[in-house]
Amino acid sequence: MMLDNPAAKYRPFVAVDLPDRQWPSRRIEQPPIWTSVDLRDGNQSLIDPMDQERKQRLFDLLVKVGFKEIEVGFPSASQTDYDFVRSLIEGDLIPDDVTIQVLTQARDHLIDRTFEALEGAKSAIVHVYNATDPMFRRVVFGVDKPECIQIAVGATARIRQRMEEASETDWTFQYSPELFTTTEMDFAKEIVEAVMDTFGASADKRMIVNLPATVEVGTPNNYADQIEWFCRNIKNRQALIVSVHPHNDRGTGVAAAEMTLMAGADRVEGTLFGNGERTGNVDIVTMAMNMYTQGVHPALDFSNITPIMREVEYCNQLPVHPRHPYVGDLVFTAFSGSHQDAIKKGMVERRANPDAVWDVPYLPIDPLDVGRSYEAVIRVNSQSGKGGISYLLEQEHGIELPRRLSIEFSQVVQEVADRTGKEITSEMIYHAFADEYLEQTSPFGLVSHRLSSEPDSPTVSLEATIEKHGERRTISGQGNGPLAAFIKALESAGDDVEIIDYHEHSRGQGSDAEAIAYVEVRIDGEAVFGVGSDESITSASMKGVMSAINRKLSTQAPAANVTAASLA
Repeated sequence: MMLDNPAAKYRPFVAVDLPDRQWPSRRIEQPPIWTSVDLRDGNQSLIDPMDQERKQRLFDLLVKVGFKEIEVGFPSASQTDYDFVRSLIEGDLIPDDVTIQVLTQARDHLIDRTFEALEGAKSAIVHVYNATDPMFRRVVFGVDKPECIQIAVGATARIRQRMEEASETDWTFQYSPELFTTTEMDFAKEIVEAVMDTFGASADKRMIVNLPATVEVGTPNNYADQIEWFCRNIKNRQALIVSVHPHNDRGTGVAAAEMTLMAGADRVEGTLFGNGERTGNVDIVTMAMNMYTQGVHPALDFSNITPIMREVEYCNQLPVHPRHPYVGDLVFTAFSGSHQDAIKKGMVERRANPDAVWDVPYLPIDPLDVGRSYEAVIRVNSQSGKGGISYLLEQEHGIELPRRLSIEFSQVVQEVADRTGKEITSEMIYHAFADEYLEQTSPFGLVSHRLSSEPDSPTVSLEATIEKHGERRTISGQGNGPLAAFIKALESAGDDVEIIDYHEHSRGQGSDAEAIAYVEVRIDGEAVFGVGSDESITSASMKGVMSAINRKLSTQAPAANVTAASLA
């Protein structure tokens, strides 16, 4: 049961005293050094850890995406990890521009086992850690501060010795004061400086100091304050590559990582899509694409994001949420009517100015940039409106509805959506449109027509054969165009029809192109829409008039009683 006074059980994080902090006014203007820990930190969080085949597939994917540093395992703690590291080295499967990283605890026999696993590597990062925060010193290890420092410097000395013995490998040393964010800042500085001295870090021989939020316990701005404080107060800052390893216990891992870069961090350790212990690691895909939307190329390639997601899902045996930023199956999809209308208008403007800065409502990024199409941007359910319906008809079927017809037809689709309670696909929308308008060919139908005109005369004469209740008859009329002549012919036959509005356009290209005409007419004082399509625009317009008449006569038309005034 939740406590009425949680302060009696939980203590707030300790804020950093940094009144002149500089990071809030900075922006991220270049990518960090990215290090994937999917194969180690991510793997150890899985219900079913990756086998050799899945590990290799994920490693190959990380290389393809563009990672230059990849943590491949904890070889001293796992025979599977040891064997995988050996397979990469012995199989010459590591590109020359990629450095593998391995993790080890600060114990001599584990360090030695780690170096055995790395024998023959062209380049490698050896990452050692020990817990430094007061609770772990007291509860878990039972050591005081000097003893904690001695663990770190003893391991560093051992690693330095092993690196010197295997000088054929290009080594990088990395140290993590585990649980940095809950360690006293002065002590974190003290232990890192002791490690730096032992390793002999310098501007020419830089080491990585990784400052992890092992458990995220504070707000992301406080993590940034800690990083800025550390960077400003550590001695010989130029001898360090400052790395962060944010976790996501509070759900702010991405924000924390971004703020720490603004605060001076050089490097980020994380996983694709944020898989990791508890609520996960920092999500590198989200973070990288956040940079991309701000005009900064992240130096990672997510041009075809869906296959990347599917491969990670296979390797991790975990699904990626359909609303996951930038990659989820539904992340570019809008169901809301107002959202759909705004997106539709933005896309129209975009088509008119394809080289302009991306500025489409509700879409922070162009789906094409990550290999997605516009096909699923708008989908229709009971929450949708005319904008989404019109967009799908236009994008997938080449039907450009006039505004009032769009309003009318949306009521037809809404009725279907409300009745079924399910998503309405573009094919369902098209079939509903065809049933409601294009296939309204009874009781009136156009069989044939013939046009004639005198030279230099604006008047057109029309003779048409129509079918009414199965019986054919010929009608004729004159007007200043084919459609006007057809209306006069109908009047002469006793059918009072008045054109209110008219739109037309071609649909398709080349030999498959056809004309489509949208006709709004007034019959017995009532406004009714009709739509016709044909290879001939003249035939299409006349079919549109017949469609309107048939809809007026049909007692089944859901929108037959919608008036022009109500559509305005």
